[in-house]
Amino acid sequence: MRWNGWGDPAKAKELPRAVRALIPLLLGRVRRPAPPPSLAEVRVRPSALTDDDRAAFAAVVGVDGVDHADEARIRHAGGRSTPDLLRRREHEQRVPDGVVLPADHAQVMACLAVAGERDIAVIPYGGGTSVVGALDPERGPHRAVISLDLRRLRGLLRVDALSGEAVFAAGTTGPDAEAQLAAHGLELGHYPQSFRYATIGGFAAARSSGQNSAGYGRFDTMVTGLRVATPTGDLEVGRAPGSAAGPDLIRLFLGSEGIFGVITEVRVRVHPVPAERVFESWSFPDFAHGVDGLRRVAQHGRGPTVIRLSDEAETAVGLAQVGRIGKAIARGASVVTVYEGDDIDARRARTTALLRAAGGTSSGAGDAEEWAAGRFDGPYLRDSLLDAGVFCETLETATTWTGLATLKAAVETALREGFRDAGARSTVMCHVSHVYPTGASLYFTVLAGIRSDPLPVWTTVKARVNDAILAHGGTISHHHAVGRDHAPWLARELGPAGMRILAAIKRELDPQALLNPGAVIPAALPAGD
Repeated sequence: MRWNGWGDPAKAKELPRAVRALIPLLLGRVRRPAPPPSLAEVRVRPSALTDDDRAAFAAVVGVDGVDHADEARIRHAGGRSTPDLLRRREHEQRVPDGVVLPADHAQVMACLAVAGERDIAVIPYGGGTSVVGALDPERGPHRAVISLDLRRLRGLLRVDALSGEAVFAAGTTGPDAEAQLAAHGLELGHYPQSFRYATIGGFAAARSSGQNSAGYGRFDTMVTGLRVATPTGDLEVGRAPGSAAGPDLIRLFLGSEGIFGVITEVRVRVHPVPAERVFESWSFPDFAHGVDGLRRVAQHGRGPTVIRLSDEAETAVGLAQVGRIGKAIARGASVVTVYEGDDIDARRARTTALLRAAGGTSSGAGDAEEWAAGRFDGPYLRDSLLDAGVFCETLETATTWTGLATLKAAVETALREGFRDAGARSTVMCHVSHVYPTGASLYFTVLAGIRSDPLPVWTTVKARVNDAILAHGGTISHHHAVGRDHAPWLARELGPAGMRILAAIKRELDPQALLNPGAVIPAALPAGD
């Protein structure tokens, strides 16, 4: 992946002309930033790893499995949030002291042992797509920190077509997993926007949710077993479906973001590759009518594989990107639906009746097909906006259907007022892409014209938003996870007893607090407290 941006450097693109024309209308005049440094121009601190440290890791993973070159360290200096990318544009950057690449579960266990013996913090690293600070090279109280890159742990290890299960090494990327399953006529069907680069282990560690969640569920519902390496021992969880043998320890590691152990293998539920795919788009008078339609579909069940509602602002900006400005101005909210698998005609007929009853009008397949064709490319546009001096970031939450409108309004108010108080104009867009019988997610994209250093401005605005989310019944994260960015608010969401439980588990599995210091469990709440 591009070291200071998203994805394939060859796919980086200029802002569409229509978007360039919209920027001054939405945000006023923006100041183009200075050109970022080249990778060779970035300055980093000397590695704190000694020759003996590197030799100890090399004895486990081989000499070619230990890299302390500046380039490798810079490439592992964080994830892909907007703050991460803004820090990648600085001439001085904080980086890990080295990168270690184990090849299997046994080597992961041995690397953790070396780290414990030598007082070295460990940041598990999959595809590098975290957007919540989960990959920050934080040493904590330790003398050094390494990035434990799992790219060598990859591939389909076992497949059981009769049971509908497959086992992957944790470092397998989404495209590799689907390609290897396709050879058996099977599919996982998990497609988050990070699909091209994120890994199976990362999906599990962050409790990922993909765009096909209405049909196949979140990733945590797909996981049937895990193998995990911890500093105090390894374990395999998920013996049999439907087990009532005590609490479900799989759920302990789903969403743990590497603070309890390193996920090395993931067993998942798979299904036959869909033989057919049908697209349909809908328009609604406004977001409220669209929400009503999605609620009806979610509560009825057996609807589309994908169902996604964009509010009026997101609908308009999306249409403007493809040059349909006149249509963008006239249109309200929009819904994309995609059907896969069997019984499509019956599912589509039920969904059509429900969406029409909520005020929806079918607008054909075109917009839905267009969305599917570019659904993994949104982050490239963010890079282009940052290059043009436009701050662009996303955040997400979820709540009940009853609370959805109130929560959306509260978050939008916190964003607009926060940027206004910083002297910046902003535009806020929102969509719903994950629905449940009792509620739904809200995913916000905000653009702002910040004239000063954007990082401290965003830190203040984001804190204001997080406060609003918790005050209005939302969760601090629906699928982006917690990392370091959300950790202080997680403590408020779970309460003192909940955090004591997490700290106790951390103390048992990672008594030296080597793994991902400061992530999930706030630094102000030591793992031993």
